Amino acid sequence: MTTAMDELLSILDLERLEHNLFRGRSPQSDWQRVFGGQTIAQALVAAQRTVEPDRHVHSLHGYFMLPGDTKLPIVYEVDRIRDGGSFTTRRVVAIQHGHAIFSLEASFQQDEEGLEHQAPMPLDVPEPDSLMSQKELIGRFGDTVPEGIKRYWERPRPVEMKPVMLKHYTSREKLEPKQNIWIRTTGPVPADRALQSAVLAYLSDMTLLDTSTFAHGRAVFDRDIQAASLDHAMWFHRQNPLDDWILYTQDSPSTQGGRGFTRGDLFARDGTLIASVAQEGLIRLRRQP
Repeated sequence: MTTAMDELLSILDLERLEHNLFRGRSPQSDWQRVFGGQTIAQALVAAQRTVEPDRHVHSLHGYFMLPGDTKLPIVYEVDRIRDGGSFTTRRVVAIQHGHAIFSLEASFQQDEEGLEHQAPMPLDVPEPDSLMSQKELIGRFGDTVPEGIKRYWERPRPVEMKPVMLKHYTSREKLEPKQNIWIRTTGPVPADRALQSAVLAYLSDMTLLDTSTFAHGRAVFDRDIQAASLDHAMWFHRQNPLDDWILYTQDSPSTQGGRGFTRGDLFARDGTLIASVAQEGLIRLRRQP
C-alpha cells in the first residue's frame, strides 16, 4: 500500500454530519484545485451512504461548476429523490464557500439476470508488463517531454499508468484522437463493492480530456490552453475487484466551440467490459497578450 493509495481510501471515508449531509477533505498537496475524479468519487460515496446496500450504482452524471479549494473541506448534500421497486435515484450537491462546485445524479439497482453482450477489448494492445512505467518514461524521455506533462508524471498518486502510445507526449504532430492506457491502483482496494465503484469513478477522470487535443497537436498542459472538465458521465456494467491492470481505451469524436468531447471504455485484463465513460471539457485557446 503506497502513501497516496492509503490517502485516497482515507478521503473516500466521508464524515457524516447529518441525515443527508457529509463532509470530505482533500489530500494535502500542491494542486491548485481539487482533482475532478476526487469530487466525483466523494459525491458517489455520499449517495451510497443513503442507499440500501443491495442496490449498486449503475450510472452517474455530474457537472463541474467551480474549481474546488484543496485547503477547505467539501460538504456533500444528498437529495433522496426516489426509492423505487427496482431503482433508487439520488442527487448530490458538493458545496464550498457557500456555493455549489459540483452536482451529481446517480441511479442504483439491485442485481438482475438478463440479456448480455459486450464490445470486445482491442486485440492489438501490448500487455502492460511490456510497457514502461511513468518513472521509467521520465528517465528515458525526460528531455523531450514537455515540462507540464513531466511534472504531472512525477506527482505521487494512487494510480499507476502505462500509456501505449508516447508520440502525443513527445511531439506536436497532429495525431488521431485515440489512445490506450493501462491503469491500476498502487495498492489493494478493499473487497467492498461500493468502495470499488468509487475508486473506479476516481480513476475514470484520469487522462480522458487529454485525448481531445491530439488531433490538434496540442496537450492540456500547454500554456495557451485553458482546460477543465465540464461534465462526466459513467455507466457501470460489471463488477471488478480492481486487483490488476485495467485497459482504458479513449477516443474523441469532436472538438468545437471551445469544448472537447471524449469517450472511454474500461476493460479488465481478461477482456471484461467493466464500465464506460463520456466527458466534455473546456478546451479554450487563451488569447495572446
